[in-house]
Amino acid sequence: MSDLLISFVVPAFNEEALIASCLAAIQAEIARTGCRAEIIVVDNNSSDGTRRIASSIPGVVIVDEPQRGLVQARRAGCLAANGELIANIDADTILPEGWLQTALGEFSRSPDLVALSGPCIYYDLPRSAQFVAAVYYRIAFATYLLVRFVLGAGSMLQGGNFIVSKSALEAAGGFNSDFRFYGEDTDLARRLSKVGPVKFSLRLPALSSGRRFVAEGLIRAGVRYAVNYVWTIFFKQPFTLTWLDIRHPSGGFGCGRQ
Repeated sequence: MSDLLISFVVPAFNEEALIASCLAAIQAEIARTGCRAEIIVVDNNSSDGTRRIASSIPGVVIVDEPQRGLVQARRAGCLAANGELIANIDADTILPEGWLQTALGEFSRSPDLVALSGPCIYYDLPRSAQFVAAVYYRIAFATYLLVRFVLGAGSMLQGGNFIVSKSALEAAGGFNSDFRFYGEDTDLARRLSKVGPVKFSLRLPALSSGRRFVAEGLIRAGVRYAVNYVWTIFFKQPFTLTWLDIRHPSGGFGCGRQ
C-alpha cells in the first residue's frame, strides 16, 4: 500500500512543549516506510508557540480552526486531508518504530477494514501507574470484543491513535459535533462499524503523555473514560460535557478548565 497517500492529522492547542517530538516521530515513520504522506497540524486557536514550531518544520501544513474543541479540530484536519487513509494522532503522542508498517499491513490484509486503532503507553507515568493502565487496556480490549462481536453495538477507537479510510469516514457522516471531547472516538467507532470493520489491536500501541492521569488521578480519569464509552455505546451521547485542557509546559504540568 506504499502507493497510497496517507494524511496525518494532528490537532493542537497550546502544545509547544510536545508538538515537535510528535511531528519528528511521524516524519521518521514516513521515512522508514517510504510511503507517500502529508502532515497536517490543526492549530486550535493556540496562544503559545505551537503554530510557530509546527510551521518551522518542512513539509508540515498548518490548518487553522478557531472554534475550540477536539472534534472541531479533527474535523477541520480531515476536511483538508487528501489521503485515502487518515491517521489521527494527538499532539502529545509519539509513534513508535513500526507503527505505520503495522497499520498498513492490517489494511493490506483486510481490504474491507475501515478503521484501525490501538492502545496508548503512558511513557511519563511511574511504572506502577503504567501497569495499571496496561491492565485497563486489557479490560477495554475484552469490552471491545464483547461490544463488537457479541452485542454488535459498535467498536472502539483510541482517539489520539487511529487510522481511518477517508471514504468510510465520509460515509459515516464524519465527526459528530454533539461530542466535543469525551466519547467522540466511541461515537465515531459506532458509526464507522456500520460502514465496515473497525478493529482495535494491542499490536498498534503509541506512546502518549499521562499528564491527564497525573492531573485528575489515574482511577478517576479511567472511570470517566469507561463511563463515557458505555454511555456513548448505549445512549449515543456523551455523559461528560466538560473537560480539562491539561498541558505540559516546560515548567511542569499545567491545566485550565475549558
